[in-house]
Amino acid sequence: MTSPFPLPRGRQLITLKDAANYIQKLPKAEQDLEEWQAAVEALLLVVELNGPTMMARIGLLRALNLNVQREFDTSRKDTHWGRRKLKRDE
Repeated sequence: MTSPFPLPRGRQLITLKDAANYIQKLPKAEQDLEEWQAAVEALLLVVELNGPTMMARIGLLRALNLNVQREFDTSRKDTHWGRRKLKRDE
């Protein structure tokens, strides 16, 4: 990987081998999740076919952020699209 990859609890993954070791140390139930399977597949594509390391990075990010809930701010101002009045209609 091009730059250290941050993990929970302050640890970091520096090489692709570090990423593979991290995944192998996960509990079997977690390894079997679709997101981790995709991360492993992306790692293999990078290693075996000299693919872009960004693919492995994206796979790891998606798997690590599996339980992150995104909250949207509904208090923001709505857009005016479609509600615009013409001067003649005022």
